[in-house]
Amino acid sequence: MNKKIVSNVIAPFAVCFLIALALYPTTILNPEQYSTNGLELDFDAPKEIAMFEKKPEAINKKVFTPYLGKSFQAFKEALAFKESQGNYFTVNTFGYLGKYQFGRETLKMIGIYNPHFFLNTPELQEKAFIANTKRNKWILRKDIKLFVGKKIGGVLITESGILAAAHLAGAGSVKKYLRSYGAQNFADGYGSTVRYYMKRFAGYDTSFITPERRAKVYI
Repeated sequence: MNKKIVSNVIAPFAVCFLIALALYPTTILNPEQYSTNGLELDFDAPKEIAMFEKKPEAINKKVFTPYLGKSFQAFKEALAFKESQGNYFTVNTFGYLGKYQFGRETLKMIGIYNPHFFLNTPELQEKAFIANTKRNKWILRKDIKLFVGKKIGGVLITESGILAAAHLAGAGSVKKYLRSYGAQNFADGYGSTVRYYMKRFAGYDTSFITPERRAKVYI
């Protein structure tokens, strides 16, 4: 019994004690030997090794930003921001719906008969914008060919300006504006005019849009 106690308890304890004794430091640190009191510590690192200067190439390095330029995507988002600040779920005081502020009658012309579903379906709103723009481009195809590149009332006429104005006022109002050389300048309930949209949304790339007489939305 005594031999088992020695082998199972005392022997392992003795081994651990010897290991701890071997690892225990033989000297004790004196904090006073490492004090900085009275030392001159105010100095500058040499310029060669200091890291306070940025290299010129780092300063001038280009950072990516989501700039859309004059792309069709930029056209869509700029127009949407003017219409609703890009809010898919808003209805204005005249009852126009969504990100691009569609009227109910316009929605019917492109195959949408449920305004509530339209308002709560962003994908449908994006498709509606494309379809309506295709339809307007077909209606205004002759006027685009005739007037793009000319100036009316000091405003350069562009295809994107025409399509934006058609979104605001309808293709018929844009025809009247162009063919009267600015004399018939439709304004909506908030005072935005065909001429203003022609100027504000000029110069975007809308070549992506193909004219389509009976453009419809499918989802």
